[in-house]
Amino acid sequence: MPLRNLAWLLIVPALVALGLAIGYSAPRPDTDFDRVRRLVDVMSEVDTNFYRKLTDEEWKQFTEDMANGGLQRLDRNSEYLNAAQLKQFEAETEGSFGGIGIVLAIDQPTKFLKVDHPLPGTPAYEAGIIAGDLIVRVGDKSTENTTVPDARKLITGEPGTQITLTVRRPGRVPLDQDVALTRARVAQHPVSGVLRRADDPTKWEWFADRPAGIGYVRVTGFNDLTTKELKAAVDEIERGSGKGLIIDLRGNPGGLLTQSVDVANLFLPEGKPIVATRGRDPGKSREFKAEKDREVFRGRPIVVLVDEHSASASEIVAAALQDHQRATIIGERTYGKGSVQKLLRLGGEGDQKAAVKLTTETYWRPNGQNMDKKLATKEKPDEWGVRPDVLVPMTLDEKERSAWDYYRAQWVAGKPSVVGPNPPAAPVPKAPGSMVHSLRALVSPGAPPLPSSAKPAEDVQLKVAVAELKKKIGG
Repeated sequence: MPLRNLAWLLIVPALVALGLAIGYSAPRPDTDFDRVRRLVDVMSEVDTNFYRKLTDEEWKQFTEDMANGGLQRLDRNSEYLNAAQLKQFEAETEGSFGGIGIVLAIDQPTKFLKVDHPLPGTPAYEAGIIAGDLIVRVGDKSTENTTVPDARKLITGEPGTQITLTVRRPGRVPLDQDVALTRARVAQHPVSGVLRRADDPTKWEWFADRPAGIGYVRVTGFNDLTTKELKAAVDEIERGSGKGLIIDLRGNPGGLLTQSVDVANLFLPEGKPIVATRGRDPGKSREFKAEKDREVFRGRPIVVLVDEHSASASEIVAAALQDHQRATIIGERTYGKGSVQKLLRLGGEGDQKAAVKLTTETYWRPNGQNMDKKLATKEKPDEWGVRPDVLVPMTLDEKERSAWDYYRAQWVAGKPSVVGPNPPAAPVPKAPGSMVHSLRALVSPGAPPLPSSAKPAEDVQLKVAVAELKKKIGG
């Protein structure tokens, strides 16, 4: 390793040697010093005796792996974040990033970068870029044999900056076309509806059963946009004479603690406990309660859908609404993650920025019960997660679930007024009346066909939720 990369570390063993030279009567280094010296010793042995010299990049990866290895042994949710990882983490929590709004893939036959699909309302969408387009150059750089992470670095950037893509579309004359784009702030929307509206793919259909007045909102994560978008969706459902509401938290891995508290606050009256957190210092325990004048959808029934992948912030919301009898929980038992991570920045600028995402607290549901599966006690080994009030196992296999998520979520071929005849027509699956068939007809005229191994399948959990609300509304 070059001396400039190890200088600060090599000072430590030098000081140890100096201490020994002064005399054996000197006080023994404290425990912290011993720990640091052990890490330096390991790195020194690698630098001296490993069968080959490591490059600067390998040394960087080695030290990051050392940090992450130790953190993961302490706690599965703690991790070290280098500059790139920290930037990605910040974009996810903020709910937006600077870019043009393309979900990227690699075209295997040609090895060029491919547009899986554009995100509605983004610069790429508005410019007429469509699913299946090949991006053969970014600026003057070819994308042949590139990787998606490397391509993402080239395409993302500060909002307001310019970028030119060379887009290849089979059957078009000329085959390649340069498209100049201005990067913008691209939102990572965590809230969606049943399906995109056929007349405007940038908007959602918010009713699972409009004649019955049953609204549906899917929450895929808890970032800075979640509460704002959820409240806007519920307001629209209320304006549409919504009588019941389904909040779908299936597959939601969690996110910001503050957002989970704010979301629960939307459906609970003032003063109701939402969640409590406990850390190392008992005196710093916190309890979050619903605040005044935040509640929406008062007096109308709610169902929350959860599954084994609903975790963390999702469980906070589900537990709070269940403990206060505000919602009926339907689906599967949740994941069981009851810990809070705090981002601790380590300083540095540019590529030297870094942080530790460290577990600093555990959280507890309003009834005082534990939520974390790993922390369940011997006396109460089954006290973790959120048990549904109505158990409905997932009936879809992995391929069917992937197909279902794919079609109901974000996929849009391109802007309808621009797409024209270019995207290939996709066959409509059989079994009219199935959920996938309905989505297929409305998502986009250019959507790809279902995988041959996937069959149109019914979302049984959603069906049970609709039936439960109809029963409550009828009563």
